Amino acid sequence: MQLKKINTNLQQALIENDFIEANEMQQDTFSTIKSGVDAVIQSPSGSGKSATIVLNVIQRIEKAVGESTRALVFVEDKDKVLEMVELFKRLANYTDIRVIGAHDKGDIDFDKNQISLGMDVIIGTTTKINAMFASAGFNMNTIKMFVVDDADVLFRNRLDATIMRLSASVEKTQRIFFCTEITERVEVLADKIMIEPVFFEMED
Repeated sequence: MQLKKINTNLQQALIENDFIEANEMQQDTFSTIKSGVDAVIQSPSGSGKSATIVLNVIQRIEKAVGESTRALVFVEDKDKVLEMVELFKRLANYTDIRVIGAHDKGDIDFDKNQISLGMDVIIGTTTKINAMFASAGFNMNTIKMFVVDDADVLFRNRLDATIMRLSASVEKTQRIFFCTEITERVEVLADKIMIEPVFFEMED
């Protein structure tokens, strides 16, 4: 996959997993996300948003560092958690990045123990991530990327207040929303928690 200044190990893993050509969304957003600015990215269902999230997190995180989490990725449900964790493991094959999936049907004490040992990326449902950080007292200020997948769906399900509260716990981070539709709720929350976000709207 030809993207400007992409990590060579990540590029190798992408090719081995049949991500040969970057699509329009991946090409248009890569430099912006890599630069660390906030963004709202709208793209049709099935257009590769999950792969775009994973490759960009790997690009920015690069390797395991310390014990504190550096990327939070919010997804809709258990199936999305498991799907993205699997994709992460495949595309981070040539790194030592530590990834955990946390969903509502998992054991919260087990998840918290794993995170306390050192975890670079947490992929989880909003309610589970909120429960873990509320009860465990993890340091949120090491978060470099705060990514919400299917933001329009999560906010329609009234999880926007929880996302906003968690975001407020992070002193300085990059905030990114991915969605199939830029709804009023998406725009409102972006205005509240982001700093001059860049908007991308991909055609069907």
